[in-house]
Amino acid sequence: MKNPMRIVKLEAVPISFPVPENKSVRLGIGRSVKRDSVLVRIETEDGHVGWGEAHHGRAPGAIAKLIDTTMRELVLNQDASDINGIWARVYKMQISTHGMGAAAVLALSGIDIALWDIRSQVDGQPLFRLLGGSSKKIKAYAGGIALGWQEPDSLAREALEHVATGYRALKLRVGDTAEKDIARVLAVRNAVGSEIDLLVDANTNYTLLDVRKVMPAFDEAGVNWIEEPFPPQDRKAYRMARRLGRVPFAAGENHFTRYEFATLLEDGDVQFMQPDLSKAGGVTESMRIAAMASANKLTVNPHTSATAINMATTIHYLCAVDNPGYFEGDVTSLNPFRDEMMDKVAYVLDADGFVRPYDGIGIGLKINLDFIKDHPLIDGPCYV
Repeated sequence: MKNPMRIVKLEAVPISFPVPENKSVRLGIGRSVKRDSVLVRIETEDGHVGWGEAHHGRAPGAIAKLIDTTMRELVLNQDASDINGIWARVYKMQISTHGMGAAAVLALSGIDIALWDIRSQVDGQPLFRLLGGSSKKIKAYAGGIALGWQEPDSLAREALEHVATGYRALKLRVGDTAEKDIARVLAVRNAVGSEIDLLVDANTNYTLLDVRKVMPAFDEAGVNWIEEPFPPQDRKAYRMARRLGRVPFAAGENHFTRYEFATLLEDGDVQFMQPDLSKAGGVTESMRIAAMASANKLTVNPHTSATAINMATTIHYLCAVDNPGYFEGDVTSLNPFRDEMMDKVAYVLDADGFVRPYDGIGIGLKINLDFIKDHPLIDGPCYV
């Protein structure tokens, strides 16, 4: 008997666009020179096509090759409706032992998102409804590759522009010298006032001494969290830094699968969980992570990746969990992956700083295939 949901095609579609110097932002991980993503296309025997997004891992060609070889062998001929089964198969054969580790989780994330896209089409439902949620308002902060290392006055002006569009929370890029970081945070706080939430992201660029220096000023400025002061593997640094002040830590965008989040939760040093659906294991695994965080009385505040697929999927995800925190709004000044890749922009921010999911089937967006063809992979690093 034929299975109409049999997967007959799986392919990676790596895409890129250059970032001109006047649109580039400097962060703790370098200056942006291009943006990359790896889209995943899955087709079933009856003609359903699902699209997902795998994070590029700073090596989009390598992630694409992994999807087009090993992952394809594991996924072809499987039942697209058996999303949990496919997830478990890939985990067993490629991640748990003798596999590519984090790269395989990135690839699996894109596959999983594409499978949920197909499931939504078959059921004719928005993704949030399939996941057991409802359409609701989700608070957003201004993030993405923006609010970076610049002069305090310039940063304050940019912050005010985002507040004027509706954002009631902003994420500043720190991880420079402690003195410069403090000056930037204070300048923005003075400019936007006390009613706007301020978050900071060090992109793993801090030392314990840096945290000791910035913590009193960040505490006084009412900073809501310090994101990724240290690499995810440096658990001891998180534990030691926890005693240096009252500003809580956020982390998770570089933690993969529920197992790494279980360790993060057991350590208890991070108070805001930040899975990226295109990195942590897709929708399936991120739902599990949300449940684990909920049991620990913590919210999920997902990191968003480069394209409208991840962004819109993330909003649906937040509408389906009982512990939604912030949605990371991408306020990067130039991002056609957000604005032009689909038939609509990734999301719409309302005047009060909230977003809602689109109501259509799946994530409510349709892909622009001509745009994809016009943005082939550009080799080389995305940050320098």
